[in-house]
Amino acid sequence: MIITFNKNLSAQEAAIRSLETILKEHQISYSSYYPSLSNGIRTEIQILSTVEAVIQEKITALVEPVGDVIEHHSPFPRIGIQPAGERFGFEYNGVRFDDDSFHIFAGLCAVDSEQSATTMMAACQAAGLSCTRMGAFKPRTSPYSFQGLGAECLPYVFEAAGKHGIKVIAMEVLDPADIEQIDKILEATGRPTGVMLQIGTRNCQNVALLKAVGAQQEYPVLLKRGFGISLHESLFAAEHIAAAGNCKIIFCLRGVKSIGAAPHRNLVDFGHVSTIKRLTRLNVCADPSHSAGSRAPDIHGLSDIQHVSAQSVIAGANMLLVDFHPEPQKALCDGHQALTIDQLQMFVEDMNLCRETYHKRLALAQRLVQS
Repeated sequence: MIITFNKNLSAQEAAIRSLETILKEHQISYSSYYPSLSNGIRTEIQILSTVEAVIQEKITALVEPVGDVIEHHSPFPRIGIQPAGERFGFEYNGVRFDDDSFHIFAGLCAVDSEQSATTMMAACQAAGLSCTRMGAFKPRTSPYSFQGLGAECLPYVFEAAGKHGIKVIAMEVLDPADIEQIDKILEATGRPTGVMLQIGTRNCQNVALLKAVGAQQEYPVLLKRGFGISLHESLFAAEHIAAAGNCKIIFCLRGVKSIGAAPHRNLVDFGHVSTIKRLTRLNVCADPSHSAGSRAPDIHGLSDIQHVSAQSVIAGANMLLVDFHPEPQKALCDGHQALTIDQLQMFVEDMNLCRETYHKRLALAQRLVQS
C-alpha cells in the first residue's frame, strides 16, 4: 500500500503527522519517500507490513480527504508506475530531465588528454548541446587496458565544461570515494558545471555503490542495465537507489551479452524502451556505442550506431549516451566505436528528426484512440 500526499498543503502535512502516529502506535513498518515527479514533488508513505482491515479503514478515513491510498502490487514500489501514470522528472543545473525532454550526451568514453576533452566540448557547444559524457574512472575487462586518468583530469574537465557552456557531464563512478572526489573538485573549481553519476553495467549489482549514489541528493544518477542479468534484476538496482532516497534516476539500455549479438558488440535491447516506461516511472537513455560497437558505415554512409540510435529515439528514449572522439584512431578506450567530431552535427540533426517522428507517432496514436 502506498499513501500519497502533495507536499505543500498544511492540511496534508497534518494528515501525514497523524498517519505516522497511527502507524507507530500499531507498530506498522513504513517508510517515507519524497519523489520528484514531472508535475512536482510529493510525499509517499509506503506501508511495508500487513495491516489489519480495521486499521486500513482508519487510514483510509484519515487520508482520503487530502490524499490517495494506492494498492500497489508492483515489485518496484519506488520506481514502479502509479495508476495516475506519473513519471519521474527533475531539473539539475538548469537542465530539465523528464518525459518531455530529449538530450544527447556526446563525448569521450574515457578522457585521455586535456586537448581531447576541450576539443570535444567545443564541438558539443558548436552543435548546440549542453551535455556530454567524460569518463575519468574506467573499469576494464583487462587489468592492462587504460583505466582512465582518474581524479587528475577532473579540474580541467570541469573548467572546460564551464567555458563551453556544458551544464551536465555523465561520469562513471566505481566507488563511493569517487563521488567525494568529484564533489571536492567541483567545489574547488567553483562548480562551473554539473555531474550525473553513472553506474556502469559491471556495477549494476554493486549494492553498496547503489546505496551510496542513492543516499546523496546532490547528483542525479544514470544507471546502466547489467549486461548479464535480466531486465527485472536491473530494475531492482534502480529500486535500490530510489529506496536509499534519490529518485533522480535515468535508466540506460546498453545492450546485453549474447552469442547472437554478432556482428554487434552486444545484442541491442532498445525494444525495451517502451517496456521500461510501461513498468516504471523512469526516463530512459540508450547507449548505442556500447550496443553496436562499431562506426563502420553502410552503403549510405550511416553507421549501425546511427541506425540503432534512431531506433531508440523513435521508440521514445529521452536521452542518448554516445561516444565521439577528435581522433578515434588515437583513443585509449573504445576508439573503434567512437564517431568523429565532423559527424556530430549531422548526428544531432538526425536524432532531432527522429524525435520529431516519435512525437508524430504519439499524435497518430492519440487520434486513433479518440476515433
